[in-house]
Amino acid sequence: MILVTKKAPDFDAPAVSKNGSIIDNFNFYNYVDNKITVLFFWPLDFTFVCPTEIISLNKNLNDFNKRNVKILGISCDSQFVHYAWRNTPIKNGGIGNINFIMISDIKKNIQKSYGIEHPELGIALRALFLIDKKKIVRHQLINDLPFGRNITEIIRMIDALNHYEKYGNVCPAQWKKGKKSIIPNNAGITDYLSHHIDEL
Repeated sequence: MILVTKKAPDFDAPAVSKNGSIIDNFNFYNYVDNKITVLFFWPLDFTFVCPTEIISLNKNLNDFNKRNVKILGISCDSQFVHYAWRNTPIKNGGIGNINFIMISDIKKNIQKSYGIEHPELGIALRALFLIDKKKIVRHQLINDLPFGRNITEIIRMIDALNHYEKYGNVCPAQWKKGKKSIIPNNAGITDYLSHHIDEL
């Protein structure tokens, strides 16, 4: 399922808060509140690639906070399993104190609504959705289970979204914050390719 350009599906679900308390009924739309949001799914708690992604996101949280971006994570484990994983030391396969909300999709309704359920295993694929302030999905990334996501690329896409919304210019291949963007017309692309082709 491709959700880019469409409104992100809303949901209510139990969750674990940033401070480790249990939230019985978390609502997605109420929480995002006119903020850019990164909504990501991982397959299962207490596994192998998943803790590396979650810990890496948490380590880079300042980069998301500086951009005023909210992060929400989801798997089909219960809120109680999330809680236990947070309270297991990293050296013992846990994730430690994670400073973003971890949502329980134990009924698997959310992963179905986002179209990212593994066809055989019934768990979520490694999916990520970048959602703008109007709750529209602007970018989605879906990996198969063995392949971890690149946190730097997620931040780059947030910068690209912010740049486009501020200036109206489009972001070429290999674009990074501070680099030249393209005025979206024939003169703009001609100028860009004339001066920046070595950056591609």
